[in-house]
Amino acid sequence: MFLQLLNWRTGLAFIAIAIVCVSLFFSNFLAKKIANEEKQKIEQWVEAVNEVSNSSNTQTNLSSRILTENNKDIPMIAVNERDSILDHYNLDSFKIKHDKNYLADKLDEFKSLNKPVIWKNPFDPTQNNLLYYGESSLLKQIRYFPIVQLVVVALFIIVILIAISTRNKSTQNQVWAGMAKETAHQLGTPISSLEGWVEMLKQTNTADKIVTEIGKDVERLKLVSDRFGKIGSTPQLEEVNIITQVENMVTYIKRRAPNKVSFTIEKNNQEDVTALINAPLFDWVIENLLKNALDAMDGQGAININIKNEAAQVLIDVSDTGKGISKKNIANVFKPGFTTKKRGWGLGLSLSKRIIEQYHRGELTVKNSELGKGTTFRILLRK
Repeated sequence: MFLQLLNWRTGLAFIAIAIVCVSLFFSNFLAKKIANEEKQKIEQWVEAVNEVSNSSNTQTNLSSRILTENNKDIPMIAVNERDSILDHYNLDSFKIKHDKNYLADKLDEFKSLNKPVIWKNPFDPTQNNLLYYGESSLLKQIRYFPIVQLVVVALFIIVILIAISTRNKSTQNQVWAGMAKETAHQLGTPISSLEGWVEMLKQTNTADKIVTEIGKDVERLKLVSDRFGKIGSTPQLEEVNIITQVENMVTYIKRRAPNKVSFTIEKNNQEDVTALINAPLFDWVIENLLKNALDAMDGQGAININIKNEAAQVLIDVSDTGKGISKKNIANVFKPGFTTKKRGWGLGLSLSKRIIEQYHRGELTVKNSELGKGTTFRILLRK
């Protein structure tokens, strides 16, 4: 019941922590066990040394065998009471030869690891010799094992998270595409009907102006349907004059904007700035940005579109003098469903970013924003 209350991320974290804790406990248990066994080996080694030193008969074969075979892995350094090195065992001979500080450094290391084993100097019974020893390669591996396991568990969790994230994004993309195509399908039926009615009106004495305006709205509906129909498929990109495309969309939005809102387009002394785009989808992005700017200004202010033609890219900055975006919300403006408006689904900017980045291989970002002064969105199209 408790596990059901946890989300999958928390559960995964608990499992990882449990694995690491069990691994640490068991590894520590093994390390202590091996350390005790190695201590016994060292003590046996010292005992064998004493036996060999104190005996001249032939019954020292066991001691000799212990000296030569029982310890081939544990590094040791023997010193006298004045810390003068008497002998060393199982250390790197190359480093001993080429590094004059190697033995002294190793001795300091061994002193910090284990207490020395003491035995009488066979040549001077009044003096003691001390044997300092380090850790065998097996013991070191056991101590490092939890770290290795922790890295493996972390990598495993990262792979799982990436896989789940990829699956969720794939599912989300399918939902977006399905919703868009269903919208286009649903719009298709009334559009066809409206086109029929427009043709009938043309054959009557209805005022031409009314028929013309109805025809424009029908074309607008067809454009919206076409836009949604392209979501989820690979759109065809064509080389288009960005300035002309932006001017057309500004003209369309300007006719529907309050009179107290001014529009300006900065061309930077150029009339032909081309880039590969899908015109209906690109228009949708510009429309969303302009509508977003209008919503932020409450009926009055200025909207400026600055188009820059650079060597490898085209930059389009859409600026407004609206309310601005708080710093905490800048990271969320492109997330589906996020909106600070009382109406709307919060999908416009999310769709716009998807269109620019997935279909045009460009970038859509918040260039800058300041509360009470306005916001600038930047579109980057690579040539």
